[in-house]
Amino acid sequence: MDRRQLADFLRSRRERITPADVGLPAGSRRRTPGLRREEVAQLAFISTEYYTRLEQARGPRPSREVLGGLTRALRLSDVERDHLHHLAGAPPGPPPGPSREVRPSILALLRRLPQAAAIVLSATYEVLAWNDLAAALMEDFSALPRRDRNLVRRAFLGPPQRRMYGVSDVEEFSASAVRNLRATAGRYPDDPEVAALIRELLDGSEDFARLWAAHDVCAAPSLCKTFRHPVVGPVSVNCDVLDITDRDQQVVIYTADPGTPSEEALRLLSVVGTQRMDVPL
Repeated sequence: MDRRQLADFLRSRRERITPADVGLPAGSRRRTPGLRREEVAQLAFISTEYYTRLEQARGPRPSREVLGGLTRALRLSDVERDHLHHLAGAPPGPPPGPSREVRPSILALLRRLPQAAAIVLSATYEVLAWNDLAAALMEDFSALPRRDRNLVRRAFLGPPQRRMYGVSDVEEFSASAVRNLRATAGRYPDDPEVAALIRELLDGSEDFARLWAAHDVCAAPSLCKTFRHPVVGPVSVNCDVLDITDRDQQVVIYTADPGTPSEEALRLLSVVGTQRMDVPL
């Protein structure tokens, strides 16, 4: 354990976080940048005295539970988390669960794709981020609670008339999603959210239980699909998937071939947005 380097690293990470970043009032008497030591301790669920000793290079080796609390409190990236563990003399194990934090550069990428519908999926198929055209083509995800933004849950447990936005390959998607979810369960065996999602799907869907029992973990990519949109009709798109390996996430990009009716439909959707012109006022 390198106490001095650990102390310096903790102090540097604490000073870069503003109270607003973690939902705390800024106050008017702050003498130091970033958070106070007692605020970090509170967020990490440890005593202020213990955290102070760590920053003063006097503390004992922190447990993995303490390191996990500090990782969350200081909003460390995956690379910073690993570095913290190495400084504390406790080499990191696998992350406890799939990451839900989307890099700012990926969010900027979504905004820079005005002619393509794009979403970011977690390892459990939760829609973490989306651009305006994706909301127009699929759904206004901002209006949904978190649990309803999960595409696997929608595919197997959603109402039949709204199950998967009328896509043409719902069976292929469902089978592929089960294979990927089984691989996810293998990567995060101790994550309670992954386990709870799988139990819910097994209890609620015979189709999911049948596919799950096959123990398949490889999935062939779906390169094109057709959305049956209630306003503009069928929209045939190419489906490209970009892996974000350090976050165990995927960027899914839907584009239409140039000069096709589907390209015109996407262009119309970019103007219409999430308005439902098929619903009478």
